[in-house]
Amino acid sequence: MKNKFEYGVNEVPPFHHLLISSVQHVLLMFVAIGLPILFANQVNASARFTASLVSFSMIAAGLGSILQSAGIPHIGSGYLCPNVCGPSYLSLSLSAAWVGGLPLMRGMIIFAGLVEMAIAPIVQRLRRIFPNFIIGLVMALVGVSIIKMSVAAIFGLNFRGDIIRNVDLLIGMFSLLIMVMANIWGKGFLKMYCLLIGMLSGWILAVVLVPEYWHMLLSALNKPFFAVPEITTEFRGMSFDYKMLIPFFVIAVSGSLKSFGNLLAAQQISEPHLKERSFIPIRNGLMADGISTVLAGMLGGLAVDTSSSNVGLAGSTKVLSRWVSVAAGVIFTILAFLPKLTTALSFMPQPILGAALIFAGCFMICIGLQEMFRETWSERKTFVVGISLFFGLSTAFMPELYARTPKIIQTFFTDPLPTATIVAVILNQIFDLDTLFKK
Repeated sequence: MKNKFEYGVNEVPPFHHLLISSVQHVLLMFVAIGLPILFANQVNASARFTASLVSFSMIAAGLGSILQSAGIPHIGSGYLCPNVCGPSYLSLSLSAAWVGGLPLMRGMIIFAGLVEMAIAPIVQRLRRIFPNFIIGLVMALVGVSIIKMSVAAIFGLNFRGDIIRNVDLLIGMFSLLIMVMANIWGKGFLKMYCLLIGMLSGWILAVVLVPEYWHMLLSALNKPFFAVPEITTEFRGMSFDYKMLIPFFVIAVSGSLKSFGNLLAAQQISEPHLKERSFIPIRNGLMADGISTVLAGMLGGLAVDTSSSNVGLAGSTKVLSRWVSVAAGVIFTILAFLPKLTTALSFMPQPILGAALIFAGCFMICIGLQEMFRETWSERKTFVVGISLFFGLSTAFMPELYARTPKIIQTFFTDPLPTATIVAVILNQIFDLDTLFKK
C-alpha cells in the first residue's frame, strides 16, 4: 500500500506538506551558501560586497530551481532537482576575479552557461555513447563527488589546518544517526521529514554543548529583517578574456556532465516504470541549467547547477513532487531579501551540514550502482568501469600528481566525475569496435 505521505512527480501535496518539504530542501540548499562567502573571503571583499554576492547567488539558484521543475515547454526537466551554487566553478571563478575583477568573472560565467545551452540540444544524439551501465557510473560518481566536502564538514572543518574538535564530530554523527533512524524505522511524518528532524536535533545539541553556536545565532539579530541586495561598484560592467575561454569551456562541459547525472537520477527515482531513458527531459533540464548559469553571471552571483544532494533527499523520502522544488526555489529567492533569516541559517554548524550531505549522497551512489548492474555484466564493462574509476578517483586521491602533468592532461583530469565519464565513453567505443565490424 502506498504511504499517504508519498507524492509522485506531478502530484501537488497539501499546502502544509508542500511547505515543510520545501523547507527541508531549502536547508540542504543552504549548504552551498558557504561558496560565495568563501569566494568573498578569498578576494578580501567588504561585508557589503559579500552580502550582495550571497543574495544574487541565491536569487539565481532560486529562479533556476523554478525553471528546472515548473514544466515550462522546452525549458526544465519537470523533476524535483533544485539548483545551488556550483562548487566546480569556484576555483576558475576566483582565477577570473583575480585577473579581471568581478566583471571578468561575470562574463566568463555567462560564456559557460551558453556552452551548456549549446550542449543541451545534442544530448539526445548521445544515446548510443551512454549505455545504461555508463549512465549508472555517472550517477554514482555524482554522489562520490561530494565525499570530500561532506566528510570535511562532518568533522567541523572549513579550511585546511582547522582543529578537529571531538564535540563537532559528536554533533555530526548524532545528526546523521537521527536522520538514518528516522528514515529506516520512521513512518509517515518521521520518514518524510527525516532530514529536517535530524538537522534540527543536531542544531539543538550543538547550541547546548557549544555556547559559540548560540552566540552566533544571537548575532543574527543585529541584521535587518528585509533588505534589497546592493549593486556596489564591483557589480557594474562585464568583460571577457579569450585566454580563459578553454578552461571555462571545459568546466562548462564538466558541469553539464554533473547535471546530466543528476537529471538521470531524478528520472530514475521519479519515473521508475520507464523501460528506456527519455532524453527529452534531460535535454530540457540542461537547457534550464544553462539559462540559470547565464542568469547568475548577469546578476553577479556565482555559477549555479543542479544539486545532487537534493535529488538524493527526494529518493530517500519518496516525496518526488516537482512542486516541492518550485516552492523551494520561491522560498530561496525570497530569503535573498531577508538578511536576518539568511544569516541565522548560514550559522548552522558545519557537522550538521556534513551529515546532511552524507545522508543524501548515500542514495545517489546506490541508485547509480543499481542502474550500473541492472543488465548482464561482461568483461568489457569490467574494464570500462574499472579503468575509468582508477583514473577518475586518482584525481581526488593524487591532485599533486596531476598538477605536474602537461596542461592538456590537467584540463581533462580535474575531478572524478568528468574524468571518469570521459574515459568510460572513450573506452566503451574502443572496446566495442569488434561488434561494429560484425555488423
